[in-house]
Amino acid sequence: GVFTRADIPGNHHFGAVVADEPFLADERVHYIGQPIAVVAARTRQEAAGACALVKVQVEEQPACCSIDDAIRSESFLGGPRRITRGDFDAAWALAPGKLEGVIDIGGQEHFYFESQAAIAYPGENGSLRVHASTQNPTELQTVIAAALNLGMHAVVCECRRMGGAFGGKETQAAIPAFLAALVAHKTNRAARVVYTKREDLLRTGKRHPYRCFWKVGFERNGQILCARLEFYSDGGCSTDLSLAVLERTILHADNAYFVPDIDIRGRVCRTNLPSNTAFRGFGAPQVVAVMENILQEVAISLRKDAYEVRRRNCYGSGKRRVTPYGQIVEGNSLPRIFRQLAKTADYKARLAAIVKFNETSKSSFRGIAMTAVKFGISFTKKFLNQANAMVNVYTDGTVQVSTGATEMGQGVHTKIRQLVADEFGIGVDSVSVMITSTEKSNNTSPTSASVGTDLNGAAAVDACRQIRERLARVAAMMLAEGGEKGGNAAMHMRFAGARVYDERGPQRTVAFRDLVHQARLERVDLGARGFYATPGLDFHAASGQGRPFLYYTMGAAVAEVVVDRFTGELDVERVDILMDLGRMINPGIDRGQVIGAFMQGLGWLTTEELGFDGEHLTSDSISNYKIPAITDLPKDFRLDFLKSNNRKNLGGSRAVGEPPLLLALATWAAVKHALSFVHAGHIQPLGIPATPERIMLCLRELENRREPRQSRTHGSPA
Repeated sequence: GVFTRADIPGNHHFGAVVADEPFLADERVHYIGQPIAVVAARTRQEAAGACALVKVQVEEQPACCSIDDAIRSESFLGGPRRITRGDFDAAWALAPGKLEGVIDIGGQEHFYFESQAAIAYPGENGSLRVHASTQNPTELQTVIAAALNLGMHAVVCECRRMGGAFGGKETQAAIPAFLAALVAHKTNRAARVVYTKREDLLRTGKRHPYRCFWKVGFERNGQILCARLEFYSDGGCSTDLSLAVLERTILHADNAYFVPDIDIRGRVCRTNLPSNTAFRGFGAPQVVAVMENILQEVAISLRKDAYEVRRRNCYGSGKRRVTPYGQIVEGNSLPRIFRQLAKTADYKARLAAIVKFNETSKSSFRGIAMTAVKFGISFTKKFLNQANAMVNVYTDGTVQVSTGATEMGQGVHTKIRQLVADEFGIGVDSVSVMITSTEKSNNTSPTSASVGTDLNGAAAVDACRQIRERLARVAAMMLAEGGEKGGNAAMHMRFAGARVYDERGPQRTVAFRDLVHQARLERVDLGARGFYATPGLDFHAASGQGRPFLYYTMGAAVAEVVVDRFTGELDVERVDILMDLGRMINPGIDRGQVIGAFMQGLGWLTTEELGFDGEHLTSDSISNYKIPAITDLPKDFRLDFLKSNNRKNLGGSRAVGEPPLLLALATWAAVKHALSFVHAGHIQPLGIPATPERIMLCLRELENRREPRQSRTHGSPA
């Protein structure tokens, strides 16, 4: 079969926020690589042969291929966003020190190991079962049902695990999953679609490129008085999640620093490129890069230590712990992190050694920088902050748990297993996490925003506690010796070591397995559905005020780099990271997440350059798109965790998935520090990514320039 838009019986468009992206193009092609028709065949070879016979007639129209093009033509998605505090204009007029500039921040390819893939199976009465590589089974269920004119009850979407995602499979899994479902629906046969790596690179969106116009006013001691930040992101051809990404950008413009008078604005540009989408950090890395750039440049202009400037401006106590949107930074560990990391990383001694080295070195420059992160944990859309879970206890003492969390290598299933095992006091080997399915967990939120464990783990724990309360009453009866029975005794039952006992007389116990068996005989329900909704969230987008986050994950990193004076080649000599992750559920997983996130951020900042020839992507393979390799690891990598307890969250933990990526900005800031030695006091233009070529151009420009200047445009990644 060959199927086009005309073969779609229901909705032709989909979208998480605005339904403006077509499954298959009809009268207009919006970007190179957009699907126009789907060919169904029995073998891959037959499908390829049939595709080669397809003839497409396209009349070329003027294309909008960059943020500059979009601004000139006023091509935007959605309306403007703004959050303000104080009076920027008044503060700017009185500020002793002033800087302003423009910085271009490049996008990033997700480059997950497993490309987009899905398989659909037809069932009875026109139903479908779709197994997809997706972070969002409920969205796939919703869009497939609407496009095929089916009820959601007739579509089941499942995900066992993914070979990586990083946000790229939150919404962009919809087209391949729908194409498989359409073919299965039309042919009544199972259908599978798997993108090649090149197809995936060409057809899917990336991390949003940004352009930011900024101004900052400051005291002579480096204290920031005011800032104005105006962001433009490249959303691509359709809305996708770009408006939500921009919202998190606006909410993270302050990063870890208090700015008394601040004006933050943002727009999403519409271009003729694949729709850009969620990517680890979700709009926060780009804006944090701007704030860290501002602080680094303030320090350079004042010829002060950038660490001291950052420490002076970080969130503190009293009025200096309130964000521009009015949320108090509770549990603020930033001052402690700054002090402790500066000491353990031996920052001052290393800075002195770097200054001395750069005074005499003829072939290279060294640089060092400490940057921080304050990352808000919760979906910024309130309704998404909910989860449900189903827990079944079997008569042999083993347990199954089903949640809406999808496993993509981040270890969420392992953490949920641990949480469930701890609730029942049994080993993790007795707990199985089942395939994520809309059949068992309905109306779920995507696994993103770093809250997969927070939400789904809490829902699973809620279900466990319902069952445990029932089991405690049975245990009280089994352990009673003619005395207290029922509810009063049940309050004292404890579950540990695969046994249950009364804390007042722990010498008498009953095996968990025997307890469950007896509960079955007593006709006690051994299954439960748990639910969790994040409390205390109350943010109003129209006013830009409220409490969008349950808590913050915080940390800092010190990076030391060496820049080759003649080639621009960059080596990361040493990285020290200190993260506040509270009471970690699984320290091994969290350690891996911090290191992996940092390296992914390092790639975005230094090597991963998206290449375009107009609307044509040229970085379409591993041979011309450089993700970090093992040789890019810092030669000396040190990671430690702050001892703390997050009383706002499950088990005292803090989310870990996204925040550490932003700490890689320490390497980029260290490059700026190294470049500052070429022309003392001069502010170096440096965009993102800081590739060797771009660093080399900066070096050449600096060495040829005699007079410093403080107002300029940063190098564009284009």
